Amino acid sequence: MRLRLIAVGRLKAGPERDLVARYQARAEALGRALGLSAVECVEVAESRARREADRRAEEAGTILDKVGASALVSFDERGRSLTSERFADQVAEWRGTARPAVSFVIGGPDGLDEQVRRRSELVVAFGALTIPHQLVRVLVMEQVYRVFTILAGHPYHRAGGQNPDPSLDP
Repeated sequence: MRLRLIAVGRLKAGPERDLVARYQARAEALGRALGLSAVECVEVAESRARREADRRAEEAGTILDKVGASALVSFDERGRSLTSERFADQVAEWRGTARPAVSFVIGGPDGLDEQVRRRSELVVAFGALTIPHQLVRVLVMEQVYRVFTILAGHPYHRAGGQNPDPSLDP
C-alpha cells in the first residue's frame, strides 16, 4: 500500500525537516516487510488568494487532485483524538482490504477547507491546541512510524506500559 503525506507549504531546512527525514527513513526500513511503501512527501504551494476562504478552497482543490482515490486522513484541530493503537488498527484495516494508498493531509496556516474534511475517511486532532503546521508534519511522520512499529510488534511503542520482553529494549 502506498503512503503519501500531503502538506500545504514548504518545510525549510532546519530541525523540523531533519526530524521528518529521520522518521521517514525509519518507516521506510520497517515498511517493506509490512507491505507498506516509503512515505512520499508532497508539498502543495500555499495559495496567494486575498480572502482566507478562497485560500483554503484553492488549496483544497490541489490537495484533492493529489489524493485521488486513496483513503484520506486529515489532521485538523476539529478532528477526533485517537490512540496510536487505534490509528494503527485503521491503517491495518485499509491494508487488509487492499486499499491501494493512504494520503495523510496537513493544511496550511489557514487550516483545511470543509471539502477536504468531508472527503476524509478520518479526521484526527493532536488536541485542541494550535500547533504550527511544520511541527504537525513532524508529529504525523512520527505517528506513521509508530503505526509501522505497532504493526511490526517492534518495542518502540510501549503504550506507557512495561515491555513484556526486556531483551527487546533498545
